[in-house]
Order: sequence, then structure tokens, then C-alpha cells
Amino acid sequence: MLPLSLLSTATGQAMLIELKNGDTYNGKLVGADTWMNVNLEDVICTSRDGDRFWKLPQCYIRGNSIKYLRIPDEIIDMVAEEEESRKKHQPGKGGRGGRVNADGRGRGRARGRGRVR
Repeated sequence: MLPLSLLSTATGQAMLIELKNGDTYNGKLVGADTWMNVNLEDVICTSRDGDRFWKLPQCYIRGNSIKYLRIPDEIIDMVAEEEESRKKHQPGKGGRGGRVNADGRGRGRARGRGRVR
């Protein structure tokens, strides 16, 4: 299960994000990009020591400052089901040579022979 597929499935769901500095953010996920930068709305920010709280209408969190994400178990189950269904409906890749009749490298033609039409 890839983290980005998990985040894209969790869009619109509540989550908790803890930063490397200890601050935590609880809010609804609006979106995430390939660098794991996250947009949240209806956010409650808690200080590292838990003494101070802020309510924010929205916030942007840079991906490299995130320590961990807490996502509901239902979302994790949904991602696992999506991956299973994707694997079932994915066409076969062939054997050792990759796709059948791919005309790429590999077995099938002697050296120096062009494609016969």
C-alpha cells in the first residue's frame, strides 16, 4: 500500500497529523500532492506540550515536516480493497519477456533481423 494512494483515498476524511516539532493538527483532509504536502480544513492545532489550542479554518502542512499521520482504519481497508480489485482487473504481463508481441528487447528475433511486414 503506497502512502500517496492512502492519502488520495482519505480525501474528505478526518485525520490527525503530528509534526516533527511535536505540534498536532486535527482536521479534514482537503488534498495532498506527490511531496505529501497536505491541505486541511476545520483544523484544531495543539501545541507540543498540549497547553495551547488554536482553531483554524484551513492550513497547509509541508510534507517534510510530518512525523506521522493517523488515518481511520476504514480508509486503510478501502485502499486494500481498491488494490485487490485493480490487480484482478489488470491484464497479464506475459512471462519472462514482458508483454506478448511488444517488439522491444528480449527473445524472439535473431540479431540483425528487422521486422517482417
